[in-house]
Amino acid sequence: MEIEKEQEFLAEPEESTVQETALLAEPVATIASTSTALVEVRVEPQVAAAEPQIAVVEPQVAAAEPQVAAAEPQVAAVEPQVAVVEPQVAAAESQVAAAEPQIAEVEPQVAAAEPPSAAAEVGTPAPSPEAEAKPGESFANLVKQYQGLRRGDIVTGKVVRVDQDGILVDIGSKSEGIIASSEADSKQATRLQVGDEVLVYVLQPEITEGHVLLSLNRAQAEQDWLQAKQRMEADEILELDVVGYNKGGLIVRLGGIRGFVPASQVMELRGRSNEPAETRMAKMVGKKLVLKIIEVERSRNRLILSEVLALKPWREQRKEQLLSELQVGEVRTGRVSSLCDFGAFVDLGGADGLIHISHLSWRPVAHPGDVLQVGDEINVYVIAVDRQKKRIALSLKHLEPEPWAQVAEKYHVGDLVTATITKLATFGAFARLEEGVEGLIHVSELTEGRVAHPSHVVKVGDVLTLRIVRMDADRRRLGLSLRRAEGGEETGNQEIGDR
Repeated sequence: MEIEKEQEFLAEPEESTVQETALLAEPVATIASTSTALVEVRVEPQVAAAEPQIAVVEPQVAAAEPQVAAAEPQVAAVEPQVAVVEPQVAAAESQVAAAEPQIAEVEPQVAAAEPPSAAAEVGTPAPSPEAEAKPGESFANLVKQYQGLRRGDIVTGKVVRVDQDGILVDIGSKSEGIIASSEADSKQATRLQVGDEVLVYVLQPEITEGHVLLSLNRAQAEQDWLQAKQRMEADEILELDVVGYNKGGLIVRLGGIRGFVPASQVMELRGRSNEPAETRMAKMVGKKLVLKIIEVERSRNRLILSEVLALKPWREQRKEQLLSELQVGEVRTGRVSSLCDFGAFVDLGGADGLIHISHLSWRPVAHPGDVLQVGDEINVYVIAVDRQKKRIALSLKHLEPEPWAQVAEKYHVGDLVTATITKLATFGAFARLEEGVEGLIHVSELTEGRVAHPSHVVKVGDVLTLRIVRMDADRRRLGLSLRRAEGGEETGNQEIGDR
């Protein structure tokens, strides 16, 4: 009985354990179902977001499929060609490998056959390995020279023959080059001798006879263009002869190149003048100009020079020197450089001074061109020097005697004089007795009676006999009368007054 009770007692925990296990399994199942639900909730938005991208990619994939299908036959066609080339490459490699032992055998023989150079006899050190030509380098250069010769190339050659047919030149090519007589300057051709080195221009790499057609003239021209550019970059000052002109400026020659100097860049052609521009430029042919190159454009055969810029540094230095030297009252010699409405500029040898129109002459001047011309060599009187503003004022009339200084001695009130009508005004007419001396015929002194305008009685250019009725030499005023000259009436010396 006791044994049975013990067995019953031992069996009870097993049943309770099963019950406990069942109770524990329920929460686990709940947790698992909850996790699955959470995963589904999180994954669904990502799937939804990816669907548009998938929709975009699918057409691209569909579009690419025909291209792939089209490329497959091309790939298939190339594969046989590759298969054909591979044996050829392998055969070439075998030939190169077979030739290497022969080259190695020949090189010592070539070295032994070469005579020792004079430099080696006097102990000149052997060239460094870097200076020695690499195997095959000379051949490569030769091939390059044979194949790379093109029109426009400039190469150095050696004269082989000179005759009436032309000049034969060895340029290191597979055949000699020939220079036709039309492509060689006659003076240069006569100086050439066999063995002379010359620079030549390739006109045609190969003609029917197998020669290379060359030019000496064009090679020299290319050298001249190169030197012109170098001179421009170096700001070099040149002195060249004027060989011609056109409507825009002067023509000069630099070597074999024709250069152009615009009229605005020539000191003597600047400013207005009564003389035609072409006449002024024609006078400059044969003269030398100091010039500076300001533009070189080989492709357009364009070479532009300037005298103004070439002289600018020198003129600035000379101007400072003149400003420090000049004194009021001095007489200097200069050249008229330009004309304008208000006066004339005179080059004093590096600095320009101005002669105002009022200082050109004692008589009235309508325009400076009536008195001076550009290029005239004249003496001028220095009337003012402003060193701060760097201005020089000059006068031409101060070198002439003032006409009014002798008027009081030559003329008297009541004298009859011959004068020329020069200008008309509403209040009267002006008449010139001599250069620099003019008087006024008041409208009331023209004729008896009332006159509406002087033009009703006289006109510009009329030469008349007039009577001096008033005179004031200090104020440079002279009263004249036509009415009193005709009537024979005389008057005493009266003070000039305004009417």
